[in-house]
Amino acid sequence: MNQVRNWKAFTKSATLAAALSLCLGTAWAQSGGYGGQSPAPDNTRNNSPNRGAGDTADQQKEKASDRIMTQQIRKSIMSDKTLSTYAHNVKIVTQNGHVTLAGPVRSDEEKSAVEAKAAELAGAGNVTNQLQVAPSK
Repeated sequence: MNQVRNWKAFTKSATLAAALSLCLGTAWAQSGGYGGQSPAPDNTRNNSPNRGAGDTADQQKEKASDRIMTQQIRKSIMSDKTLSTYAHNVKIVTQNGHVTLAGPVRSDEEKSAVEAKAAELAGAGNVTNQLQVAPSK
């Protein structure tokens, strides 16, 4: 009987210690760990809505054909493993069949490749290319 009581007390204190450790660890991680801030993703500044890059994702209407077009272009871009992560993450906004591409890519070749993929699906006259070549680090 005494052993059961001791076991219950032990598991209760162990559970409390684990919960406290989890809470403190989460708070520590959210505060930046050792006081340093984690760096922002490379293209955060480029994706700012106030930057004047034209169309934004929230401007895309819920028109089924526009959504499907955006999905097809995204799938085409993502399937090309020769493109950089930057190119895989460009903004694609389709409004009434017209596609706007925005964001950073790593080279002029990537810029052309992404535009070509969009034009192949939307038509050459239906693509506005606002992609920018990001400087190398």
